[in-house]
Amino acid sequence: MSRAAVDSPQSWTRLAIALAIATIGGVGMWSVVVALPPVQAEFGVARAAASFPYTLTMLGFGAAGIVLGRWSDRYGIMLPVLAAAGALGAGYVASGYATTLTQFALAQGLLIGAGSSVTFGPLIAHISMWFARRRGIAVAIVASGNYLAGAVWPPIVQHFIETSGWRAAYFGIGVFIVATMLPLAFLLKRHPPAHADDGSPGSPVATPRTPRDLGLSKDALQGLLVVAGLACCVAMAMPQVHIVAYCSDLGYGPARGAQMLSLMLACGIVSRITFGFVSDRIGGLRTLLLGSTLQCVALFLFLPFDGMVSLFLISGLFGLFQGGIVPSYAIIVREYFPPGEAGGRIGIVIMATLVGMALGGWASGAVFDLTGSYRAAFVHGIAWNLVNMSIAWWLLARTRMRHAVA
Repeated sequence: MSRAAVDSPQSWTRLAIALAIATIGGVGMWSVVVALPPVQAEFGVARAAASFPYTLTMLGFGAAGIVLGRWSDRYGIMLPVLAAAGALGAGYVASGYATTLTQFALAQGLLIGAGSSVTFGPLIAHISMWFARRRGIAVAIVASGNYLAGAVWPPIVQHFIETSGWRAAYFGIGVFIVATMLPLAFLLKRHPPAHADDGSPGSPVATPRTPRDLGLSKDALQGLLVVAGLACCVAMAMPQVHIVAYCSDLGYGPARGAQMLSLMLACGIVSRITFGFVSDRIGGLRTLLLGSTLQCVALFLFLPFDGMVSLFLISGLFGLFQGGIVPSYAIIVREYFPPGEAGGRIGIVIMATLVGMALGGWASGAVFDLTGSYRAAFVHGIAWNLVNMSIAWWLLARTRMRHAVA
């Protein structure tokens, strides 16, 4: 395929297909959040135990993302998407038949989490190869499919749980995914155009960057991005995983919590697209620091306010503030690593973010069980957020220092 295909109309068509797949398959991350209260009630377990299926879902999502990312690096994205659709369909059916929490958790982690993983890291890496000048916004758009799924699916899932039960809702989701994702996968058969590019935002002919420009080895920079991804998402998980349960405990009911989660993630879509434009202008590291700082501000706001109107407002702000953080890691990888390593390296960082979400979701439930309140869980999230901010600031400071010396 010719170099002219980069940033072409075909690239934007492929981006639309990828966004549709991300929105459909992204249900795997959010259905378990909405189902947490009825699953906890049916199996008669504590909040931390009820959060465990979500933890396994995130772990499966992250681990499979690395494998599928490397698979797509070698053979293209179509086969990973086909495999993911089959895993998701099987996972939702298996979850619906689960008779114990362990069976439910394993179906979530091994099938639903693994299947959903293709809709994030591998698709982001794939789309990043089709764009150069508009890479930031393209990555942001496909990454927003995760949040679009979070905005669309929770009210739908909650409705069917209330009217038909969580098991029937899971069966229906499985059938829908297979019927829609399989045909879309075949539209992604063509391989990306060959890149001779850059690593720097906004210009396919700019001087390439490497970890050496930061005075670091590849492994050192990868390791720092892994720690940063883990830390930011431990913090991010507190509101996203527990807002439905938090509202139930405050007496507002799970439906209000599902609406807040939907609002949070709808605002996250706006945030991701906005931060995509920003990253095309200021680069990945500055975007990471900006998003992390704003997320920390939003987490602090949850501490003094717990009224229903206040929680709706803060949930919206949280979505607006934090949506650009995770896509910024993909931009950083494309800025500092070769294009041929994109799928695997982005997959590793996304794995770290998902481990962070898994750890944060479980830890928040554990802190709640210990204290009987979510206040300490918010403080716990803020501490992890400060770790992420410190790494982003340090890397950015090294960039400025080395440029000054040069």
